Amino acid sequence: MAQIRGTAGYHLGGPNPFGGPKTEVADPSPLDAIREQTSKIEDILDTVSEPIKPYLPAIGRFLIVVTFLEDALRIITQWNDQLVYLNSYRHIPSGLTHLFLLVNVVTMFVCSTMVIIRKHSDYAVAGLMGVVITQALGYGLIFDLNFFLRNLSVIGGLIMVLSDSWVRKTKAFAGLPQLDEKDRKMYFQLAGRVLLIFLFIGFVFSGEWSVWRIGVSVIGLIACIMVVVGFKAKFSATLLVLILSVFNVLVNNFWTLHEHHPHKDFAKYDFFQILSIVGGLLLLVNSGPGQFSIDEKKKVY
Repeated sequence: MAQIRGTAGYHLGGPNPFGGPKTEVADPSPLDAIREQTSKIEDILDTVSEPIKPYLPAIGRFLIVVTFLEDALRIITQWNDQLVYLNSYRHIPSGLTHLFLLVNVVTMFVCSTMVIIRKHSDYAVAGLMGVVITQALGYGLIFDLNFFLRNLSVIGGLIMVLSDSWVRKTKAFAGLPQLDEKDRKMYFQLAGRVLLIFLFIGFVFSGEWSVWRIGVSVIGLIACIMVVVGFKAKFSATLLVLILSVFNVLVNNFWTLHEHHPHKDFAKYDFFQILSIVGGLLLLVNSGPGQFSIDEKKKVY
């Protein structure tokens, strides 16, 4: 019997003795080679993370809202400073400043708790998104590019909370086609994946360049692209979690700064915001990229 030597299509196999068509084995594409290697890494990660897998959704939801909890506590502990800033620098009338801060604090505490315990997630996420928008307007940060990109990622994490909380059910509306919640989940998973990576884009285009920064940026951007298109999304999201966690501890180590250091509050704010994005990525690792992804299309075809 003739043997096929190699897979590069040299036609060495000869005709089929039964008169059928010749069989040729195609060379694996680079995409398939990458998929094979990352699959092995994913299998190792699955084995290592097996003990904490049942707790990943709860950990992810907590990390997503931790920046709101920290912000609420900061407003309470710096109440007078916040009032002075809003009144003197933002020229908001005195009575409205009290109302603005009070509403923000209550909303952040209540909605964050609802996200953690997974109750009325739709309303909780809407409330926290409202906080992001009102604070951007109230503190005059709406045109700050770094703030804008970071909060897009935070919103991406909140959208991941929504997609994680929805179960498959159908809602009927008078005069409208039935809306399958599973379909909504697919769209929201896609939106969440896209928004989550904006934090890393902000990291790439801010700060001073170095060899270390260039290397991390290249690896991170590749992982971001993989997350967006849904190619080995769990592996690439895990890689981003590791990169952001190491970066967070090394760069935003606010606990090493003196109590009155001018950058302490900024470092603390950045630290907890990155934790929120890490939480969104953990939800992505747990639930997968959804049907609008290369990973899911590969399963179909």
